[in-house]
Amino acid sequence: MRKRRLGGSGLEVSALGFGCMGISFGYGRAAADDEGIAIIRAAFEKGVTFFDTAEAYGPFSNEELVGAALQPIRDQVVIATKASRSRTADRRAWTAVRRTFVRWLRQR
Repeated sequence: MRKRRLGGSGLEVSALGFGCMGISFGYGRAAADDEGIAIIRAAFEKGVTFFDTAEAYGPFSNEELVGAALQPIRDQVVIATKASRSRTADRRAWTAVRRTFVRWLRQR
């Protein structure tokens, strides 16, 4: 699979990314965790190294699923996540949530 650099970050990812929203949110019933993990790992086996999630997909359950699926290969992938400030009115609360999530990802 072709690779691309993300802006000036120096991160190199697969030209094709994998949007994980549909596994647990938005398109009918959520997949069971083992099914979702299998889908994400199959994408990696096919060469995908860029995975996209968001706190709103669940909320948080999609990020947790993606983290669990990619934990064994975390050093070989890039995970993009995003959030909407409109969902979290208090900026300090959002900052605390974000720091907790980043800490959780680093521990995996």
